[in-house]
Amino acid sequence: MIRAWAGGTFAALATPNYRRYFAGQAVSLVGTWMQTVAQAWLVLEMTGSGTALGLVAGAQFLPILLLAPYGGLLADRMDKRRLLIATQVALGAIALTLGVLTVTGAVELWMVIALALALGLVTACDNPARQSFAQEMVGAGNLRNAVSLNSVLVNSARAVGPAVAGVLIATVGTGLCFLINAASYIAVVVALAGMDVAALRPAPRAAREPRQVRQGLSYVAHTPDLLVPLMMLAVVGTLAYEFQVVLPLLAEGTFGGGAGTYGLLTSAMGAGAIVGGLVVAGRGRTGLPALTLAAATFGAAILVAAAAPTVAVALVALAVVGATSVTFLAVGNTTLQLTAEPRFRGRVMALWAVAFLGSTPVGAPLIGAVSEHLGARGGLVIGGVACLVAAGMGAVASARRRDHDGRPRTVEPHPA
Repeated sequence: MIRAWAGGTFAALATPNYRRYFAGQAVSLVGTWMQTVAQAWLVLEMTGSGTALGLVAGAQFLPILLLAPYGGLLADRMDKRRLLIATQVALGAIALTLGVLTVTGAVELWMVIALALALGLVTACDNPARQSFAQEMVGAGNLRNAVSLNSVLVNSARAVGPAVAGVLIATVGTGLCFLINAASYIAVVVALAGMDVAALRPAPRAAREPRQVRQGLSYVAHTPDLLVPLMMLAVVGTLAYEFQVVLPLLAEGTFGGGAGTYGLLTSAMGAGAIVGGLVVAGRGRTGLPALTLAAATFGAAILVAAAAPTVAVALVALAVVGATSVTFLAVGNTTLQLTAEPRFRGRVMALWAVAFLGSTPVGAPLIGAVSEHLGARGGLVIGGVACLVAAGMGAVASARRRDHDGRPRTVEPHPA
């Protein structure tokens, strides 16, 4: 039984191309989390302001909100592997620039904001291509497993990267974190360039036609199995996934700690997410009921973390938050990819990016301001309540679908 479970948990790694991609990401994502922690701490050192943290996060994700649908169209039109190579090179250049500015002492807040904006522009193209590229590597049968393993990888890096960043920030400063991240992108470029192209399963490319972004929006609007999960992701993404704003304030303002405490809090979330990701990879389910349950447990975990009286209790609570958060994301991501028609997959995953990442320009300044005036606990409470609201949306949609299927003559279907 254990062997069968382990085989199911790591099934996607049997695909050579995915193994290459996985290995490259394992290196790069550690650097990415180092930069995430270092950027937040740099802004906090420069300003001491939660609002400034929110503004930088908002600048980073504003392009995703505005341009991700066009990035999704590029993913549907282009060779995703080549597009990803280009975006990785660009992301590395941005990290290198921020590193040089920081090490030389020339960095100012407006520069951090400008580079965060550039990072968002590249991510608007990178994220839809990367999300939809998973199925081209492993096929539909192993898609959920690949998405879950990628979540494990992201959160393993979250456990390692912030801890390393905390040590480096405390000893040599933030600049080296950015330079290490810049170098880490080389691993992804090498992995993508070395893939067996003949073994990929590319989706049919979308022809160049007018109003293709509008076509994608219309397709989602008329497909409730896509629209409801995206609405849930938007609510949660806007108000709950603002940990890059809340955790530095929780570490410094609530618990009176420093960069090391911040790194521990972030690493605790990552460690919990590893466990959650492995469970989802081996036994996880997809669909609206599963997403509803994941949202409810995620919200409950955040509320428990908000009430943690000490750092030790917060670490345990945040580990549970990490486990439930990766479950919610993996279930949502896989549900969308398996539901979407292949020719629309890039545009659908672009809307996933808008819902999850592009909502940050709205949520990050709001949660930053709330956390600055009411404390980090207040910011966490808002996120927990948002998850419960999303769970309510999913429960209502599921109930209406069941009623409609059971009594089609007396109950109208849920409007798209």
